[in-house]
Amino acid sequence: MVTMVQQNWLVAAIVALVALGLAWMISRRRRAPRDRFRAPDALDEGAVPAQRNRALIDAPSAAAAVTAPLAATGPDILGGIGEIAAWGAAQEVEHAQPARTAPAPVVSAAAADDLTRIKGVGPKLSARLAELGVTHYAQIASWSEADLARIDAALGAFAGRPARDGWIEQCRLLAAGDVAGYEAAFGKL
Repeated sequence: MVTMVQQNWLVAAIVALVALGLAWMISRRRRAPRDRFRAPDALDEGAVPAQRNRALIDAPSAAAAVTAPLAATGPDILGGIGEIAAWGAAQEVEHAQPARTAPAPVVSAAAADDLTRIKGVGPKLSARLAELGVTHYAQIASWSEADLARIDAALGAFAGRPARDGWIEQCRLLAAGDVAGYEAAFGKL
């Protein structure tokens, strides 16, 4: 028998491991299940609403003085934080760049262009551009590198889109009314 085990040692080792695994599984099943303590939660069905600490909520805080000017931004306060960071970045860019040589063309607000026709600009980005005072193709077409950097810094999550999608080139064609040239370069409108 010893010589047979020595000759087939690999098979004997596998059988021994399987037997140990089965013994371990059987011993785990025989244990009594543990009683776990579970505290009631405010999200449980039928639970009463959670009690709030009114003293902390009603107490004036130092943060109130800082956030009071932000209260007028409306329900999208988190978006306002991004706008503040973008404004700060734009201020740095403005101070680092020389002043523009030519101002952007002034056009009436009543005849705003549909900026969603620009590839890569959807309704949210179009609304953000309108907040920044950009409402016409001619404005975008006349952007300098400094203008592009200033607007790009103010776009928040959309940063990088103007350069990547070629807005200036698109707007030059759209402002000129060259639909055929636009569609040849950027696809169907």
